[in-house]
Amino acid sequence: MSEGAGSFRVVPEEEQELRARLERLTTKDHGPVFGQCSELPPHTLQKAKDELNEREETREEVVRELQELVRVQAASGQELARAVAEKVQGRDSAFFLRFIRARKFNVGRAYELLRGYVHFRLQHPELFDSLSLEAVRCTIEAGYPGVLSSRDKYGRVVMLFNIENWDYGEITFDEILQAYCFILEKLLENEETQINGFCIVENFKGFTMQQAAGLRAVDLRKMVDMLQDSFPARFKAIHFIHQPWYFTTTYNVVRPFLKSKLLQRVFVHGDDLSGFFQEIDKDILPTDFGGTLPKYDGKVVAEQLFGPRAQAQNTAF
Repeated sequence: MSEGAGSFRVVPEEEQELRARLERLTTKDHGPVFGQCSELPPHTLQKAKDELNEREETREEVVRELQELVRVQAASGQELARAVAEKVQGRDSAFFLRFIRARKFNVGRAYELLRGYVHFRLQHPELFDSLSLEAVRCTIEAGYPGVLSSRDKYGRVVMLFNIENWDYGEITFDEILQAYCFILEKLLENEETQINGFCIVENFKGFTMQQAAGLRAVDLRKMVDMLQDSFPARFKAIHFIHQPWYFTTTYNVVRPFLKSKLLQRVFVHGDDLSGFFQEIDKDILPTDFGGTLPKYDGKVVAEQLFGPRAQAQNTAF
């Protein structure tokens, strides 16, 4: 049957093979987490086509449409629209493409995400204004948050948070959010990450009642806002492990702020990690997250993000 005959479409054999491969990927089928993506794997290009409606022949046209929409909205005089235009001034096509991918090549929704991106920065200048890379680096070296050096089998970047040794008198909640924002911006330069997204693992082993009492609703809401409609990132799963019974109180504060889509991607495992290990392979996890690798070392990841200590510069981003 020829393509387009009847109500069926003939799927090229190559596409069928790539889709079949997507069902049996391993952690070794993906590119590095840190640095630029030199070339997207064929199966990732197929994923972008199937999940994000991406087509190479229309990519540049869609970017131009978003750029034009930014100009048109700014001309309306609306304050946030003008702020968006100012924020993206001088940005290249690759920057706009992040937002388009995050909203599956729907230009209107990509623009709304741009508005959310700028609005979050205007609402929370304490996370972005006059920050030093040295301060952010120190937070990342302490492991708040962590980043695995290998992608999971789905190609996602895995971010870690181990709450056990967190002292909010030494590292504030805002300092942790600053580190999250820096990491997201940095890793979203990689096209493979734009397509495959992120997975977050929160280890609540050792979470104390004192820590629970110190978490303010306003701070938790700020973190949820960061995850929802404020970054051109696809957050595909959030796993909580080893949480104590009183974790429910903290989660119930956050839950009303979660949109249904993100809520469906939250998995609370407790101490039974059988389902967790079906999603995240032990051989990419450090021992403090139940894996087979050495204990997580934030200094190794900080060097990947910033370079060796001698090269680090104390400057705002």
